[in-house]
This record gives sequence, C-alpha cells and structure tokens, in this order.
Amino acid sequence: MAQNVADFLVERLYRWGVRRVYGYPGEDINEVLAALDRLDGKIRFVPSVQGEQAAFMACAHAKLTGEIGVCLSDGGSGALHLLPGLYDARKDNAPVLAIVGQQPRTSLGSGYQQEVDLGAVFGDVARDYIHMASTPAQVRVLIDSALRVAIAERTVTAVILPIDLQAEDMEEARRIHGAVYSGIGYSRPRVVPCSEDLAKAADILNDGQKVAILIGAGALDAANEVKAVAQRLTAGVAKALLGKDVLADDLPYVTGTIGLLGSSATWEMMANCDTLLMVGTNFPYSEFLPGQGQARAVQIDIKPRHLGLHYPCEMNLHGDCKETLQKLLPLLELKTQAGAWGEKIENSVTTWWKVLEARAKHDADPVNPQRVFWEASPLLPDNAILTCDSGSSVFWFARDLKVREGMRLLHSGGLASMGPGIPYALAAKLAYGERPVFTALGDAAMQMQGLNALISVSDTWREWEDPRMVILVLNNGDQAQISWEQRIMQGNPRFDTSQRVPPFDYAAYARSLDLSGLSIKTTEEIVPTLRQAFASDRPVLIDAYMDPNVTPLPPYIHPEQAAHFLRAVLKGDSQAWSLIVQSIKESMATFTEKAKAKFSSAATPSGRE
Repeated sequence: MAQNVADFLVERLYRWGVRRVYGYPGEDINEVLAALDRLDGKIRFVPSVQGEQAAFMACAHAKLTGEIGVCLSDGGSGALHLLPGLYDARKDNAPVLAIVGQQPRTSLGSGYQQEVDLGAVFGDVARDYIHMASTPAQVRVLIDSALRVAIAERTVTAVILPIDLQAEDMEEARRIHGAVYSGIGYSRPRVVPCSEDLAKAADILNDGQKVAILIGAGALDAANEVKAVAQRLTAGVAKALLGKDVLADDLPYVTGTIGLLGSSATWEMMANCDTLLMVGTNFPYSEFLPGQGQARAVQIDIKPRHLGLHYPCEMNLHGDCKETLQKLLPLLELKTQAGAWGEKIENSVTTWWKVLEARAKHDADPVNPQRVFWEASPLLPDNAILTCDSGSSVFWFARDLKVREGMRLLHSGGLASMGPGIPYALAAKLAYGERPVFTALGDAAMQMQGLNALISVSDTWREWEDPRMVILVLNNGDQAQISWEQRIMQGNPRFDTSQRVPPFDYAAYARSLDLSGLSIKTTEEIVPTLRQAFASDRPVLIDAYMDPNVTPLPPYIHPEQAAHFLRAVLKGDSQAWSLIVQSIKESMATFTEKAKAKFSSAATPSGRE
C-alpha cells in the first residue's frame, strides 16, 4: 500500500524529534489524525476540549522544554481558535508549528462552507513562514522549512493542508529544474559579539558606580553568569516577569519584578542607577527604566530586533546571553568602591519583603488575596512548576511568591492573554509528570477557559507520576484587573455591568470531575487548606473567596494615577468606601516599613561573597 501525504507528514515530524502533538479533531484534518493513529503511538496526540487549549499547550510545551511545540486543527472556525495561543507563542519567542486543515483544493475560491482564507488569517502570526501545500511533492520542503524556521528563529510557523491532498499518494519531486529536496535537522550556532564590542561594553560597565541589571526569559540558561556579573559589579538584579525563575528571590541583591507588577526596590534601583545592563529581555515599559540620559546602557540579546528597542544603549550586543556573559566577565573589574550602592539595594530588598508581609496581613472582606499567595510561597515544593493566568492574580503571583532555585514559571507575557493558566499547567504535567504544579487564575479566566481545561485535567491526571496539581481560583466576582484600570487609567468608576463575573461553585465543579475541590472563605482556612492541597493524591482546585478591592498598587504612584483614582471615587464608584479603606491600608504598610528601615540603626549584612 502506497504511503499517502498524511503518513509522510507524521513520519517526517517524528524524524524531526516531535513526540507530542496538541490538537482538536475535525473533518479537514482527519487524514492526518488517521496517520497519527497508524504511527502506533510514536507521536502522542493530545486532544483538547477546546481549540484554544491546544495552541496554549503547544506554546507552554515550547516555553518549558525548549523543544518545538506542534498544534493541529481543522480549517474554518477550528483554525481560528488557534490564534490566541499562537500569538502567545510569537510574542514570547516560543517555537510553535501549526498544522491546519483546509477545504478541498477544487472548492477553494467558491465561498464553500467553512472556507476561510487561512493564508491571510495566519499571515501575521506566522509571518516568518506560512504556506499551503498544493502538491504531494511540495509537502517535504514545507514541513522541513516550517520546522527549521520555527526552531532557529524561535517563532511561529504554519502549514496548511487541504483535505484532498492529505489522502493522495506521496511522491517525491522529479529531478528537474525547479525541484527542491529539503533535509532534516538544525544545529544552533554559537553567537557571540566580537572582542572589540565586548571590550567597549566592559568599559561602560566598569565606569559605572551604580549598576543595575535587568534580566528576562532569554537569560534562563545564564543564571550562574548573571550571578557572577552581579557580584563583580556590586549590582542589583531586577526581573521581567518571564525572567522571574532565572534567579531565586532569596538572593539579597535580587530586587524582584519590574513594572506595574514590580517592587519598590526595583523602582528605586532604576531611578538611581547610573549604568544599566539588560540581559535577554524585551521588557516594553520604558517608564520603569532609567530616564533617558540618566544611565549608560548595555544590552545583550540573541534576537537583534530586541536590541536598543526600549532604551537607548551605547552597546547593543547580539549574542547568546550565557556565552556573551562568559566572554564579558573576565573583562569586568571588581567594584570594591561600590559597597554603599550594594548595601542600599540589599536594604531596599529587605524592606520590600517586609512591606509585602505587612500588606498580606491586612484584613479584607472576606480574604486578602495577597495573604493566600504569601502563605502559599513557603509551602510550594522545591521543584514546582508555577503557572499564572492574566488578571489581578498576576500581581500577587509576581510579588508575593518567592521563587526558589529549581522552580520554573510560565505566563503569557507579551500577549498577556486570559485563559492559558490551566492549559499551561496541563502541558507542564504532560512534559514533566514527576513535578508538582501550582497555577493561579481569577474567576473570569476560569470561566473563559479553565472550566473546559479542567475536563482535560480530570481525563489525564492518573497517568502522572506525581499527581499534585494545585489550581488556585481567586473568586471575587469581579474582573478586578480591568476594574482597577478603569479607575486609575481613565478616572472612571467601575462599570458594574461589564465587570461582574457570574457566581459559580468551582470547588463543587472540580468534585464532579472526580478531582478534589476545596474552599477558602476565611483567613484562618488559608494555611490548612493549602497544606491539604499540596498533600493530596489528586489534582486540587481551591475556590478562594477574595476581596476584589485589595488594590494592586504600583511601585510608584504617579500623580496622574492618584488624580484618576480620586476622580473615579468622586464620580460614585460603587465600591468607593472599600477602595479607600484598602488603599489606606496598603499605603500605610509601605510608609511604616520604609520609616522603620530609614531610622533603624541595625545594618543589613551583605549577601555578596
């Protein structure tokens, strides 16, 4: 029996090292599904209960393992469901290939049922490589090219396969002019800047007296090098959210995250530094970086399009972060004269953690969300994989959880999409079944994607080596992040009609799926419930009833933001009194702890050795 195009496709994927494909079945991709079945489990097909879940899982697989993620869908509306997850991958530089079915070639252009111009639809998200196969001989080069481009450039690619083509006998291109014979494989090169540029960068860093370092996900394999550079330069290290797991939060010179989710320690460091080193980050919010002209800057990134994009750097070093730092380190001088700067950073970090603890311990109605994350932090297993959805939950996730060495973190950074929290967690479990997973999301994200994704959790958890997955749902009946933005960005009161999240018993729903469902309704229940969850013999959903008006204060309150907040309250915000009370509590915690630190005579010991 002759091999058809679909069989060739899946065998080619296998030869490229693909062992898992995430997808949703459909008419336009049925031949490929049959071919996967005929491959006898060499490539596992991971079905999702919703198309978006498949793309989010492929994205998470790529982010977590470093391998290419592959997702599969039929055409028409099925293909459209892949877009959020594919954009998530593109924005966060995760290599993902989308294989998408299409109507028969003879019907294209006729307005046939479910016909969609997939080339146009995917032309942006997969702009680096997207093609529709029109002949069997073309499939080889399309798959090889799509995989190689996605892996090499850490981007999204797509191949569109009409259903009638999938069933045709496979044939190779005849050896004539115009024929193409592609091959398998890609070897990543060493990319390091030239010695002259490294010397110039070292001169800038050596001249600085107050050095700040900002790291992102691109520095993930360069943790030891970042530590060594920070020690040599007596520098503080701030982290973009996707770089939170690069360095442990218990290092005394790690100032925490940056931006709206960031710490006051990071804000103060950026406001006072005279030199900035950015490593593997495309952090977009320039207002949280030093002012133009304040600091001399050096940036290192493997993607040249990221260099000099958000801050004017004197040296933009195109290179692998780990190898570039290894080459740079011997050129850096030990800054024995910068002890006061280092001590100031470490004192600021100590104060920030005290501020967070004080904020977490404030009363709220019914529970302070910061308290849940603060208490969860020391209970997290050492090798846990942490995932978080978008929304107000990410504020507490970014700030209150202390990431320890060996933990991993997944979040939709560039796209900040709602919905990937549980699909991310599920992909993590499929890739590393021996590791416990903790994920956090709000009730709006839970209703958007989580309820469906929980069905997949229920369907697969028994195969995991370690069954622990703790899903924390912040149940506050409010799209709290957007409500906060309405107030401080536009100066409008909360629009109650748009912001209300319908009530739902998430714990009972989890129990209906044969998972464990627990609830937190009082502060006293937080620690016992978390302990029970982390000791469970199956995935646990914690339905945590939270106060929506605990304010996610930025590290620095701009006068315009304060004016907007006041305006929203005066316009008759339905939650005005609660907002005022909680804001005063948050502000007083900051003021009190900083005042204690300022007037304390006890010196903070240095953690640099």
